[in-house]
Amino acid sequence: MNGRLRVLLVGRGRMGQLVESLAPEHDVEVVGAITTSNAQDVRAWPAADVAIDFSAADAVASNARALASRGLSLVIGTTGWQQHAAALRTDLERTGVGVIAAPNFAIGVNVLLAIAERSAALLARRGFDAWIHEAHHAAKKDAPSGTALALQHAVQASGLAVDISSTRAGHIPGTHTLGFDSPAETITLTHTARDRTAFARGALEAAKWVHGRTGWFTMAEMLGL
Repeated sequence: MNGRLRVLLVGRGRMGQLVESLAPEHDVEVVGAITTSNAQDVRAWPAADVAIDFSAADAVASNARALASRGLSLVIGTTGWQQHAAALRTDLERTGVGVIAAPNFAIGVNVLLAIAERSAALLARRGFDAWIHEAHHAAKKDAPSGTALALQHAVQASGLAVDISSTRAGHIPGTHTLGFDSPAETITLTHTARDRTAFARGALEAAKWVHGRTGWFTMAEMLGL
């Protein structure tokens, strides 16, 4: 072994390919990928330390259980599967692996979520209403985005109702705006992804962080937020 963290990709779409291209910069070795051609042949999956999943929502739960049974820690960046999160968490916690799941692995987005929660707590009883708008490329399947739903959850923790509007057009990598509005003033907080490298770099950082840990974690825990 060369001492590098061995990562198995789950899905080799745009995000998987980007993770693979950036892996050497993070001292990570991509040893292979689970794709539609080998998804059913678990014995053919290469040995690895951590799996990074940017695949399809309907495959997350079954792949995660299979990977955890082999002792791999997991980084789950796929969105649209969260309705199964509670059951999956219960199952994976029995395996003793580490899991870090997030709708968005960009460091800036996760700092924005922490700011959103604190801002909502300060403004909830001071006459402010909240709103969220998110925009993504036309090929993105889920709307609203997982990040928008995470922002909504952060704001609603303080009792503020918040509506989400979504735009799907062109090749937009991802823009999320959270607004707080009162009769006399408005606050807007915006995160814009200029490209997808922020998501891939965050996932690679998460893979290195979760390796050797046991339990189900969030990006907030990884970043100490």
